[in-house]
Amino acid sequence: MTPSRPPTAVIAEDEPVLARTLTRLLEQVWPELQVLGVADDGLRATELALESLPDVMFLDIKMPGRTGIEVAEVVADDWPDERAEPLFVFITAYDNFAVPAFERAAVDYLLKPATAERLQQSVERLKSRLADRAASPQAGDMAALMQRMQSIASPEGDERERVKVIRAGVGNTVRMIPVAEVVCFEATEKYVNVVTPTGEALVRMSLRELMARIASNDFIQVHRSVMVNSTAIVSATRDENGHYSLSVRGLQRPLKVSRAFGHLFRPM
Repeated sequence: MTPSRPPTAVIAEDEPVLARTLTRLLEQVWPELQVLGVADDGLRATELALESLPDVMFLDIKMPGRTGIEVAEVVADDWPDERAEPLFVFITAYDNFAVPAFERAAVDYLLKPATAERLQQSVERLKSRLADRAASPQAGDMAALMQRMQSIASPEGDERERVKVIRAGVGNTVRMIPVAEVVCFEATEKYVNVVTPTGEALVRMSLRELMARIASNDFIQVHRSVMVNSTAIVSATRDENGHYSLSVRGLQRPLKVSRAFGHLFRPM
């Protein structure tokens, strides 16, 4: 955002009454803010954000199509390099546990129903960030957010047994795959593709659930849907647009690194 133009925002909320209430409250506490649009599902929110390139996004967590977290991940991946990422504010009626994790972060977290007083606090925080932030994208903001969300979803002290061997399906066969042999995990709509140098197999769970179960700290996230074994990474190549792709031992194709995680591979 530059001083010569007013700040802009997109709202994503699938409950019309709450969307209107948030819009009205924002008009009261931040009159100079221009709301560029209101989306009632995650897919439309993503489209609207990438079309209008707002400074701030107010995202409901639970929406049809994509969750607010998923919207933020996709937007961060596809955001143009020459623009600073939007600041994400998440709004939900459910998860009090996550609030302390976001209170000290650049990304704010509001509980429904948002009050004028609490929204004013968020607006002051956003104004400060927008005033201080450079015009270029801040590397790693989205990566840090996703890491915090993973720690919230799988807090320390989880009593579930950690596995060293994954049972994954290949047709009618179940392969027993040592975690140490996995090159990468790739999330699809309903499964996780477990990739090894000798082939691929499917696990019927989410990527987040799987990563919470495996007994290894070697895997790093390089895309919203990809975790790669860091010990298998041979090199990272940067193209003319500043995007990285990885050469991974045992994998014949390159792995794309999303913009949110590109800073992990910049020279020291």
